[in-house]
Amino acid sequence: MDFTKKLVKKRSKTRLAMDMMLEAYLTHDLQSRDPEDIPRTKEPVWILGKQYNAINDLEEIRRDIHSRLWFSYRKGFVQIGDSGLTSDKGWGCMLRCGQMLIGQALLFLHLGRDWRWSPQCRDRAYLRILRMFEDRRTAPYSIHQIALMGASEGKSVGEWFGPNTVAQVLRKLSAYDEWSSVAFHVAMDNTVVINDVRQLCTSETQRSDVRRRARSWKPLVLVVPLRLGITDINPVYVQAIKATFTFKQSLGVIGGKPNHALYFIGCVGNDVIFLDPHTTQSIGVVNGKEHQHEWKMDSSYHCNQASRLHILQMDPSVAVSFFCRTEAEFDSLCELIRKHMVTPDGQALIELSEEKQEHWTPVDDTAADALGATAMSFYHDRQFDDSDDDFELLG
Repeated sequence: MDFTKKLVKKRSKTRLAMDMMLEAYLTHDLQSRDPEDIPRTKEPVWILGKQYNAINDLEEIRRDIHSRLWFSYRKGFVQIGDSGLTSDKGWGCMLRCGQMLIGQALLFLHLGRDWRWSPQCRDRAYLRILRMFEDRRTAPYSIHQIALMGASEGKSVGEWFGPNTVAQVLRKLSAYDEWSSVAFHVAMDNTVVINDVRQLCTSETQRSDVRRRARSWKPLVLVVPLRLGITDINPVYVQAIKATFTFKQSLGVIGGKPNHALYFIGCVGNDVIFLDPHTTQSIGVVNGKEHQHEWKMDSSYHCNQASRLHILQMDPSVAVSFFCRTEAEFDSLCELIRKHMVTPDGQALIELSEEKQEHWTPVDDTAADALGATAMSFYHDRQFDDSDDDFELLG
């Protein structure tokens, strides 16, 4: 009996020692590898127009990323229209990426680029922004509103969206956001028509006190859908795409990798940093964060850690986006585009034109669908699965 106890005790000690050795090995192995989100490198890390040093600023980089709004799949919401769908898992990831894009624009507008979230945050403007994305029909930018507005773009509830389609839908929904009053412009044919943007953003009001007309500027959200290749990104575009994340006006890129929509918010070296909506969470409300479950729900809108992948693994169909609070910022953006959005062979990734040319494709609600239908003929053999999203591929 004593011998048996000693044997069991000895085996327990041996097992404990082996467990400790395994833990030490795994800990050393993890510490010796780069973290998944930000690599240990001397190359600059860019997050939505802000430059960081990965060695000295790692915690600040992660705090910046953690402060971005992260929208993921949800389950348990009231069905969208007559679809019977109470979850967007498997079809709504590009819609969620669109939410992240406009969500960042609202954060920049109402709270500023340097604002940082914390679990204790109860800022009234922040909570108001968050309520605009709750999974209910009455929220201006809810999954319900985006999916139902998609009908105007020829998309039934539950269908996959492309970057251009979700941009067109957000353009229409932004018109109902009187609090933010942003001018949302989707540039077609890879071209930003400068005078079109100025007309959209500016208005004149009569100033009775000085008997003159004052010119005001609406904050601009500018989205430019692009095709960077046929089945893969052409390497000639890599530097130009990376440059967009260095612009002060950067609002990120919506796109993804094949069958998987993602929201790209930065880059380091030849890797792009992204937020991934492919996590399914339960619905809930935040309200004024007066109860514990509301604090927990607030935290569910912030991702603890971003991910990254090589830029050439991105799907070639993307939409780059920018936010210009003032006209001066728009003028600066145009200069940056002229200087940095040019390929080594002299081709402009984004064209700038003062006026619209007559031969261009009209910018209407059917133009995007025509482009998508044309491009899809190149992708007839592409395979999809039930768990991920795909997006239409622009011509």
